[in-house]
Amino acid sequence: MSKKKTSSGSEAQESFTFRLGIIFSLFAVFALALCVRLSYLQISQHDILSARSEKQYQRTVKIDYGRGQILDRNGVLLATNLETESIYVSPQAIYEKERTARALSKALRMNLASLRKKISSKKQFVWIKRKSTLGEAETVRQLDLAGVGFVMEHKRFYPKRELASNVIGFVGMDNQGLSGVELRQHSLLKGFTQLKIMEKDARGRSISSFDSIAPNKGSRDIKLTIDEVIQFTTELHLREQVERFQAKSGFAVVMEPYSGEILALANIPGFNPNQYLSYKPSTWTNHVVSSSYEPGSIFKPIVASAILDKNIAQPEETFFCEDGNFKFGKKYIREAANHKFGHLSLKDIIAKSSNIGSVKIAQKLGVENFFEYINRFGFGQKTGVDLPGESSGQLKSLEDWSARSIASISFGQEIGVTPLQMVSALSAIANGGRLMQPKIAKAIMKNGKEFKAFPSRAIKRAISPQASKKMTGILKAAVKEGTGKNAIIDGYEVAGKTGTAQKIDPKTKSYSQTAYLSSFIGFVPADSPRLAILIMIDEPKKKHWGGTVAAPVFQKIAKQVLRYLNVPSTKEKVFILDRA
Repeated sequence: MSKKKTSSGSEAQESFTFRLGIIFSLFAVFALALCVRLSYLQISQHDILSARSEKQYQRTVKIDYGRGQILDRNGVLLATNLETESIYVSPQAIYEKERTARALSKALRMNLASLRKKISSKKQFVWIKRKSTLGEAETVRQLDLAGVGFVMEHKRFYPKRELASNVIGFVGMDNQGLSGVELRQHSLLKGFTQLKIMEKDARGRSISSFDSIAPNKGSRDIKLTIDEVIQFTTELHLREQVERFQAKSGFAVVMEPYSGEILALANIPGFNPNQYLSYKPSTWTNHVVSSSYEPGSIFKPIVASAILDKNIAQPEETFFCEDGNFKFGKKYIREAANHKFGHLSLKDIIAKSSNIGSVKIAQKLGVENFFEYINRFGFGQKTGVDLPGESSGQLKSLEDWSARSIASISFGQEIGVTPLQMVSALSAIANGGRLMQPKIAKAIMKNGKEFKAFPSRAIKRAISPQASKKMTGILKAAVKEGTGKNAIIDGYEVAGKTGTAQKIDPKTKSYSQTAYLSSFIGFVPADSPRLAILIMIDEPKKKHWGGTVAAPVFQKIAKQVLRYLNVPSTKEKVFILDRA
């Protein structure tokens, strides 16, 4: 009996020892596995896990800084940056949400419902007011609201307000160019992006504010061909005439004929790019580049230049102008103001602005030659100006011309041209026959110095120097003896042409008897031109003749700009010769 009990106890002891060994073995394996796992996490995965941890306790926000400045040709600031504060919230750190929403709504004059929604967001970071005013930021700071913070940003600022606004354009909230030079040159002007890190506690609450703005990383500036003084002068006189004649709008371009550099480009009415959202989007459009119009009689020098270049006719050659009533096909062509011209020389056809004379010139030139020269002068194609939204105008292919097209186009109907195309074509007549590419950007600037210049470029030859000289003589006569007398400037010879184009009535689809586009285009000094200027007044009231409405604006602008540029008058030249 005792032997059996002893044997049974021994077996139980051995079984217990065996089970205990298994348990210890399992614990040992578990401990070893835990050590291996900890080693793996602490050594192999250290960097990855650290990054994840930091991500949970940090919020990164991208802020754009250092956008390049825009300068006029003399270095005058047209667009720059101001430091301003933007206001944000960390919703998880706001416990009195209703009180905070009401306080911010009153301080910033913002919609209360919108603020409630932002403050109740599940996000860790929410913008409240980007690029606030100095007063707004200070008012909110004094409220000392929990969960409300500030970050320094750059705000675009246009010190000249409306001046050249359609050229310069504007930027969006994140400093992306949206129009004008700001859009076209965005890749050069965009500046740099700085990552701002906001640290948070375990509950996601902000525990530190943003760093200050990093030093400028060498952004590039753009110098324009625009001259601030010439731009101001152009806008001033154009605006006065638009207001005087209660016109719908007005456009003007001042260009250097030999280089294609645009010294002034004006659209009236304009807008203040500092507050562009306060204006109708239609006022943002640069109509000089983006819109096309039937030019009327200012197109007549194109057909005259073509026939001179082809040597088919000379300035003194006469054409019979049908005593003011010319049957062309099934319809009659008549002169403006019921003039009844008989025989007129080519020179007088332009000077007196004879519609029938222009048709006769075009007929003698021929359809194919006329179409060729329209293309040579750049119509129906973009000029390539470095501004966004350029239109190519409206020119039908030769196959789509009707039997009447040659007549209509000869005096500026049935064709659409942009103001920029028109002044570029006139510049080709002025400079000896070369069609220049218009340009608005003069150079890239870096650290205050010229880094890269944009060269002038001749696109093609429109007419010969000989034809250019003959046409200049004709255009001088158009000012001295013809419809452009109001453009005469004492001491300077002016070459130019008036235009009075009937507009299409959108309701009747026929030419209006009340809506006109009044224009004058010219260059001065005629034989050594420094300025080519186009003036267009859209739908003036009371009077509509180009010589009455537009030519005086040309005269005022040109007179002041010539003095500003120190271009000597003929009187000054005589005085110098007398002294010699």
